Amino acid sequence: MKASDVRAKTIDELKDTLVALKKEQFNLRFQRATQQLESTSRVREVRRDIARVKTVLAEQSKSLETS
Repeated sequence: MKASDVRAKTIDELKDTLVALKKEQFNLRFQRATQQLESTSRVREVRRDIARVKTVLAEQSKSLETS
């Protein structure tokens, strides 16, 4: 997920995306613990996507406060 894609979403869409990514992260951790994880690089991608979404959410909420 690119940062430009994330910035194009509304706050509600970002919150929904964040919930979905957290669920995926939990499932990936569970698969890794049970030795069923096939794509280990996906763990890193999801973690970075979560950080990206949180950053954009913070930026947007900060811009709403100053407006």
